[in-house]
Amino acid sequence: MSKGISLSQLKEKFHDGMSIMVGGFLGNGTPEKIIDALVESGVKDLTMIVNDTSYPELGCGRLIANHQVKELYVSHIGTNPHTAEQMNSGELTIHFCPQGSLAEQIRAGGCGLGGVLTTTGLGTIVADGKEKVTVDGVEYLLEKPLRAEFAFIKGSIGDEMGNLVYKGTTQNFQPLMAMAADTVVAEIEHKVPTGEIAPEAIHTSGILVDYIIE
Repeated sequence: MSKGISLSQLKEKFHDGMSIMVGGFLGNGTPEKIIDALVESGVKDLTMIVNDTSYPELGCGRLIANHQVKELYVSHIGTNPHTAEQMNSGELTIHFCPQGSLAEQIRAGGCGLGGVLTTTGLGTIVADGKEKVTVDGVEYLLEKPLRAEFAFIKGSIGDEMGNLVYKGTTQNFQPLMAMAADTVVAEIEHKVPTGEIAPEAIHTSGILVDYIIE
């Protein structure tokens, strides 16, 4: 069965209030065509899980600039002034997560774990309102798993089955997000025939990918 989907078909699956994960780091590895479709659709009140909010004119930062996001799980917002402005005005609810903890929360969501225990954030505002667990006399912060309705990712190389390879730092968060969403949509930079990618070179297995942008 073909996994191909057009951007117009993908838009039909969008709805206000949906939760999304977007791969990449400061726009590096971000699926820009899918971001284009989200911006053009005008879908709003999104819950977005990302490493950062990039720049106003790039990647998922465009969704912030376009006032389409209502709730945000993120590790860094310093490169997009719109994010701070919307947070200070109360328009945008932000859950700040240390980067490693954010990655582990997404991994936990993908692996069916109840959460992860970490000392990162203890004694800071990151710990406010969160459960603490003591193990062998050591106190840990319980960071709960994160999942989303959609994960939008981008492979540097991919085949018709959705097997993906990420070059360099484009790998950031993408393999984890592909495991932690109900529907995974991949944008592929360079498509190759199935079987051309060595099995041991695959970063995201095609079994996790539901749709490939045509």
